[in-house]
Amino acid sequence: MYDYLWLIPFFPLVGFVFNGLFGKKIRNEAIIGGIGTLMIFLSFLVSCGNFYALLHDSEKVHQQVIASWMSVGSLQIDWGFLLDPLSALMIMVVTGVGTLIHLYSIGYMHGESGFYRFFAYLNLFCFSMLMLVLGNNALVMFVGWEGVGLCSYLLIGYYFDKKSAGDAAKKAFVVNRIGDFGFLCGLLTLFWTLGSKGVWTFNFVEIAENAHLLESGGIAVTVITLAFFLGACGKSAQIPLFTWLPDAMEGPTPVSALIHAATMVTAGVYMIARMNGLFAMSPDTMMTIAVVGACTALFAATIGLAQNDIKRVLAYSTVSQLGFMFLAMGVGAFTAGIFHLMTHAFFKACLFLGSGSVIHGMHHAYHKAHLHDDPQDMRNMGGLRKKMPITFWTFLVSTIAISGIPFFSGFFSKDEILWWAFAGERGHWLLWLAGAVAALMTAFYMFRLVFMTFFGEQKTDARAKDHIPESGLTITIPLMVLAALAAAGGFLGVPHVLGNFFGHMPNYIEHFLAPVFEHSQKLNGIAVKPELAHSVALEFSMMGASIGIAVFGILGAWFMYIKNPALPGKFVTSFPGLWKTVYNKWYIDELYDAVFVNNCKRIGTFLWKGFDVRVVDGIVNGTAWVVKGIGSGLRYTQSGFLHNYAMGMVVGVVVIVGYYILGK
Repeated sequence: MYDYLWLIPFFPLVGFVFNGLFGKKIRNEAIIGGIGTLMIFLSFLVSCGNFYALLHDSEKVHQQVIASWMSVGSLQIDWGFLLDPLSALMIMVVTGVGTLIHLYSIGYMHGESGFYRFFAYLNLFCFSMLMLVLGNNALVMFVGWEGVGLCSYLLIGYYFDKKSAGDAAKKAFVVNRIGDFGFLCGLLTLFWTLGSKGVWTFNFVEIAENAHLLESGGIAVTVITLAFFLGACGKSAQIPLFTWLPDAMEGPTPVSALIHAATMVTAGVYMIARMNGLFAMSPDTMMTIAVVGACTALFAATIGLAQNDIKRVLAYSTVSQLGFMFLAMGVGAFTAGIFHLMTHAFFKACLFLGSGSVIHGMHHAYHKAHLHDDPQDMRNMGGLRKKMPITFWTFLVSTIAISGIPFFSGFFSKDEILWWAFAGERGHWLLWLAGAVAALMTAFYMFRLVFMTFFGEQKTDARAKDHIPESGLTITIPLMVLAALAAAGGFLGVPHVLGNFFGHMPNYIEHFLAPVFEHSQKLNGIAVKPELAHSVALEFSMMGASIGIAVFGILGAWFMYIKNPALPGKFVTSFPGLWKTVYNKWYIDELYDAVFVNNCKRIGTFLWKGFDVRVVDGIVNGTAWVVKGIGSGLRYTQSGFLHNYAMGMVVGVVVIVGYYILGK
C-alpha cells in the first residue's frame, strides 16, 4: 500500500492542471466542481488505505523516494515522502475535511465567473499542504510551505477587483515572508551545525537520529528552534505575526474554512511536532512557545468579544485556538496539541461553512428584496434558526464543541492542554490561568454569535424576511458530517482518568502518536509533575473547573443577549473607550502601520527619490553628459577635408620630433 503514497498529492495536482487549463473552456460547473472534488476524494481514499495499513503495521516509519532531487558531494537530497503516525493523521484531516469543503464549494460558488479558477486554486492548495505534511525532508516541506503561502494569496485575493481583497492578499503574503525568513534561518543553521559534526542532511529521520550531537539546552539548538518558531508564528498566526489571518476573511467562505481548519494555519503546529526532538532539547524555546501561545489565545479571545462580522469572530477564534495548540507544544504536550488540531479542524470547518450558509441565505434575501445591507453583520440577523434549521443545529453542535462542553470533541482536547499547562513539569499555573480565561471568553463570544444570529427577533429588513432559505444539499451535507465529527471525534482521545469510567477505554490518539513523541519526551524529561501524576482527585477537579468555566461563559452570553439584550448597549455606553479599543483590535494594525509599514514606505521612498534618482541616476546621467561633452568637442576634429587631416599629421610629427630633440 505504501508504494502508492505518491498518489495522495498527485490527484489534487491533476485536478489543478485540468481545471486550470480546460476549466475556462468547459464552463460547466458540474464537471469543474465534480473533477475538483473527485480528485481530493481519491486522495482521501488512498490516505485511508495507508492509514489503515499503518495501524496494523509494527513498523511505524516508512519512506518512499520518488526521485533524486540533487546531489552535492556527500549530500543527497531526494524528492521523497514520509509516512508515520503524525503524517498519517494529518493527511486524513487535510483530505477528509478538504473533500467536504470542495463539495460545499460547488453549491456556495454557484454562478461565480471564476468558478473554474476557484477550484483550480483549491486543488493546488491541497496539493501544497499534502507536500508539506508528507515531505520526508525539510526542503520538500519548504516547497509545500511556500505553496500554501502562494495559494493563500491567490484565494484570499480571489475577488481581485476589490481593493480590500487585494490588500488582504498582499498582507498575508508579506507577513508570511517574515516567518519564512525565520524558517530558512533555522534550516540553514541546523544544516551547518549538524554538518560540522559530519552529518550533512535535511532528512527528518536522520535529523532525529543525530539530534543528540547537539548540546541539549545549548545556544545552537536554542537559536535553531527559535528561528523555526518564527516561521511557525507566521504560518499559524501567532503574536506578533497574527494580523494577516483576520483579514483573510476577504476570500470566499470555503477559503476561510480551508485555511483556518485543515491546511495553512496548522502548518506551524505540524512543523514543531515534526521536529519535536529538537524543540524538546531547548527548554528556553519551549517556554517561549508556551508563553506566546497562551498570550495569543488570551489576546485574540478579547478581540473576538467585540466583533460583529460573523466571519471575523470566527477568525479571531481560530487565532485563539491556535494559541492553545502552541501552548500545548510549549509545555511538551505534543499529542494534546495535535489532538486539538484535529478536533479544531472538525468544529472550525463546520463553523465557517455554517457561517457561509448563513451569509448565502442573507445574500439571497437581500438580492430578492433589492437591499444592500451587510450579509455578514450579526446585527442584521436574529431568529434564523427557524429559517435555517440544519445550519442552526450543526452550528450549535460545533459551538458546544469549541466551548468545551463535556463529551463533545473540544472538551477532551482543550481539557488535556489545560491539564498539561498546569501539571506538566514545563507548565506553570499562570499558563493554565491564561488558557482558562481564554476558554471562558471563547464560550462567551461563540454563544454571543449563536444568540445574535439564530435567536431573538429577526432583525432582517421586513422586505427580506420571507426570502431566507435553507441551503442546498451540497452545503448542508458537509455541515452534517462535520457536526457529527465535532460531536464524537473527541472519543478518540479520552483521558485515562475518564477512560476508566468507560470500561477502560484507551486513549487512541495517545497510543497512535506515541512512536512520534514518546522517545523525545522521555529523553528530555517531559512529563506530568511526579507529585501530580496520579492525583485523580486533582485531575477531576481541574476537569470540573474547565466545565464550570465553559458553563459560566455560556450563561453570561445568554444573560446579556437573550435575557437582558439591552445590557450590551449599556456596557458600551458605560465603557466607550474600552469597547472602541477592543472593537478596533487594540489598534495593533495601526501600531504596525506607524512603526513598520509607514517607516518602510519612507525608507523605500528615500531609496527611490533620494538615492536612486539623485545618486544612482545622477552618476549615470553625469557620466553620460561628460561623455557627450567630450564627444561634442572631438567631433570638430572630424571635418571630412583631406588637407585638415594632412595638417594634423604634420603637427603630430612636429610635436613628436620636438619632444625628442628638447628631451635630449
